[in-house]
Order: sequence, then structure tokens, then C-alpha cells
Amino acid sequence: MSVEMLQVCRGHLPEIAALEAVCFPEPWSEGALELFLEDRAVAFAAVEGTAVLGYIGMLLAPGEGQILNLAVLPQARRRGIAKGLVARLIAEAQARGLESLSLEVRVSNAPAIGLYESFGFLKAGLRKHFYRYPAEDALVMVKKLSPDI
Repeated sequence: MSVEMLQVCRGHLPEIAALEAVCFPEPWSEGALELFLEDRAVAFAAVEGTAVLGYIGMLLAPGEGQILNLAVLPQARRRGIAKGLVARLIAEAQARGLESLSLEVRVSNAPAIGLYESFGFLKAGLRKHFYRYPAEDALVMVKKLSPDI
């Protein structure tokens, strides 16, 4: 069975909330995830059959996007799902004419940092004490999507 990258709809939210609970110490609730149904955001779910294996979400601002969440079920990792989700989100950002993408990632999350670097994200700064559980700094990463005019 193949994995499809589908725009998140209301029906995906319960599974995405369950995914959040498995992946993060401070998971987003189903209500908080409704942000991704609004015009000011966009998200994609990696779906195999009817199961949501992962998702990525981005908040939109004029000319830029901020990646807020990327999660893949532990049993579905190492299958290229995160890579597919990032690629889908970058394609969406380019289609929308965004100039840049940014994100925060735990400084200890070497696999995620490597993933983002493979897509051309560059280290742009540090947010001290950004994460609470466990307490940790965040690395700020940025990717330019269009050249300066």
C-alpha cells in the first residue's frame, strides 16, 4: 500500500491528536489542531489506506511560512514519510509564492536537523529555553524559497 500526502481535513484531526500524544510531551489537542483548517495555515497528512502515519503543519504570513509541527508514528519511521511531508510542504509554499520557511527544532534532535539541512534549511539562531518538557533550547532554521529581488 502506498502513502499519500493529503491536505489535512477535519476527519484527520482525531488521528493527528493521537499521533501528537504519542510523539510529544506537550501534544496539541484536537481543538488546537483546528488551526490547520483555517486560511492562515496549511497541513498535510501522510495517509496509508485510512491510517494517518504522520503530518506536517505550517502557519502562513505574508511571504513566509513557519513550520509548526512535524510528526511520524514511531512504527512508521525510517520509511521516508517525514521527507515526503517536508517535500510536499515546500512544494505548497512555492506554489503559494512564499519567499521563506522557518522552524524551531530541539538542539538535540540530530535526525530532524539533518532532514531539514538536506532540504537546504540553514541554522539561523537559537531560542534559549524554548522547550519545557524536557527543558531545552531550540535551533532556528530558515530556508529561502526565492532569490532577493
